[in-house]
Amino acid sequence: MPTLPALLKEIRRCQCCAEHLPLGPHPVLQMGSSARILIAGQAPGRKVHASGIPFDDASGDRLRDWLGVSRDAFYDPACFAILPMGFCYPGTGRSGDLPPRSECAATWRQPLLAKLERIELTLVIGQYAMAYHLPGKESLTEAVRNWRDTWPTILPLPHPSPRNNLWLKRNPWFAQEVLPTLRQRVGELLA
Repeated sequence: MPTLPALLKEIRRCQCCAEHLPLGPHPVLQMGSSARILIAGQAPGRKVHASGIPFDDASGDRLRDWLGVSRDAFYDPACFAILPMGFCYPGTGRSGDLPPRSECAATWRQPLLAKLERIELTLVIGQYAMAYHLPGKESLTEAVRNWRDTWPTILPLPHPSPRNNLWLKRNPWFAQEVLPTLRQRVGELLA
């Protein structure tokens, strides 16, 4: 089995779905073997593709607020592993970004997860990550509503995108119940 640096180098050269990517391959992820928190997201958007920094957008600002962490802490691979289901920007469809390419998770997810032996909390963000990490679960809203079922090791979350402002408004219990508990757990894991 390759070392983590060798695996990451191989991923950064990946071309497995290049023909389907409108802006070409540019894998965006963050990983350190000592990370205790895994963020399992969807796929980078256009802005993140351009910067090469995970969650370097309004979604990231909201996610860091939800976690109660600074940019410095968030971008420390010794603290947070950020592994979206697709590492490259998949393009835009009628109602937003296309789903993550399935080749990415099939090729890279298990070898990477095997390197994360210290993970104590996995944040499952959005429906594609939920389908992988929590198969057979109900709708995203119901999975988030029933967050205590997998707590404290796994927490399903809605995507922090501004596109989900209506969901957050319709589900005030999320900010009242889930976020304070999440912030406390993240603080404990990073202490």
